[in-house]
Amino acid sequence: MKLKLGIMGCLILTALIAYAQKVETDYDHQYNFSQLHTFRVELGSVWNNPLQQQRAKEDIVRELTSKGWVEAQEGQHPDAVVVLHGATQQEKSLDTWYSGGGWGWGPGMATTTVNTIHVGTLLIDVFDAKSKQLVFRGKASDDISDKPEKNAKKIDKAVQKMFKNFPPKEKG
Repeated sequence: MKLKLGIMGCLILTALIAYAQKVETDYDHQYNFSQLHTFRVELGSVWNNPLQQQRAKEDIVRELTSKGWVEAQEGQHPDAVVVLHGATQQEKSLDTWYSGGGWGWGPGMATTTVNTIHVGTLLIDVFDAKSKQLVFRGKASDDISDKPEKNAKKIDKAVQKMFKNFPPKEKG
């Protein structure tokens, strides 16, 4: 019985971790994405971690080339410019633990601790290079780990989720 509860607990924890990453996308519903075939990735804001910046760029290139897009070479004019932004912020969480009585059973104690959580946000904008019109935006946010390899996996997963249904299909 304990083994079954342990396995169920692990499954629930895994599900919660999987859903902790928040990914949103939006796009211009009137735009004809079939006219875009080549792209260039640019850094829109400098992160405090050049290695993660490079990994994110590589993830974007991999996802777009898997969709049939071609990365423009130096000196070529691409159809789309993909701009990559990264930012971090701190959020606070309160954890309160109760001990002793309470609820009318006698005196009890409550201890509250404040935790600082670092949250990273990845923003990817796709612009039509000719008109400079924003045609697609992807945004992902998740807690930042102390382990670089975990953060690299989170970025990779976020980029995959953003471009899962990309380019958007024409309505009709």
